[in-house]
Amino acid sequence: MANPERDEKMNRAPLTRVVVVDDSPSMRLLLEKMINAEHDMRVVGSAPDSLAARELIRQLQPDVVTLDIEMPGMDGLDFLERLRRLNPLPVLMISSRTEEGSEHTLRALELGAVDVICKQSLTDKGGLSAMAKKVTAKIRLAGSSAGQFKRLPPLQVVSTDASPFGSLQFDRRKIIFVGASTGGTEAIKQFVEVLPANCPPVLITQHMPEGFTTRFAKRLDDCCVVRVKEAGHQELLHDGWVYIAPGHSHLTVHRRGDGRYETRLSDGPEVNRHRPSVDVLFHSAADEVGPEALAVLLTGMGKDGAVGMLRMREQGAMTWTQSPESCVVYGMPKAAFELGASMAVGTPRELAEKALMSARQKA
Repeated sequence: MANPERDEKMNRAPLTRVVVVDDSPSMRLLLEKMINAEHDMRVVGSAPDSLAARELIRQLQPDVVTLDIEMPGMDGLDFLERLRRLNPLPVLMISSRTEEGSEHTLRALELGAVDVICKQSLTDKGGLSAMAKKVTAKIRLAGSSAGQFKRLPPLQVVSTDASPFGSLQFDRRKIIFVGASTGGTEAIKQFVEVLPANCPPVLITQHMPEGFTTRFAKRLDDCCVVRVKEAGHQELLHDGWVYIAPGHSHLTVHRRGDGRYETRLSDGPEVNRHRPSVDVLFHSAADEVGPEALAVLLTGMGKDGAVGMLRMREQGAMTWTQSPESCVVYGMPKAAFELGASMAVGTPRELAEKALMSARQKA
């Protein structure tokens, strides 16, 4: 049936063009109905496997791709990696293998997937409408950031030796704050690998679905000298520890009456479409830690963290952003840089070195 109001909106607004890749005909149809019901997006093609998808993407040059993991021939993760190295498009993973805590989910995020959505939640009774909103919201955000995506940088060989900064003594007043989104799991790993066992406390907000941050923290803890954990509520901060914001809560820092710092978690409304939000973390750092704070904003879509980083710099904190060429998505760092919030840019490892040198105890 014709929808004049929707058609008028379509004529005014630029369409986000989507290619759907899934080996299930019924799932392709379901996603097509969800997407085509929106006034600002349209499915321009669909494919049952990676081989067909590759040719379709080459021909149609879509703005966003939705991608299944389990497909005949090349699976979705292998295809995502190849696609990110050759044709850096925003990719939303929708699969039965992205269930809570799945290694496939973490791998997809490492490869630069915009987000992961479990198919089961799309077909649960009563959940279809809510998930349609989630899918289309992610596509809308990805489409608006399509030009910010970069080719996946080559993998870097990391030394297993102890951090060269282990001999430094650090100012115990310093705290490091890090924000990241799309592509951030790998960037955070590169950042944390540089940190020595006696480094100042590190608080990290990474945009990640609820349920995955515990596994992400465990993976980092297994490969780094520092200890890494998912942050709890009202935890005292300790040197040599990294605290990851849970996927369901805003993470902030709070200065206690005795001068020590602790974490705070809250389930307040989304900020910049996110909970946890980097801006929420950075604003608390500006207010509670002031000039003793050090801030790093890594790869990610959108602008989350930019205003908070500017607030931190205005309070005397030292601030840095990831360089364009090393980002998966040069969105959040670009927004902060353009606001004048960033003092300098660098790769994740270079930024870790800058933060550590700035946190060292002065003679």
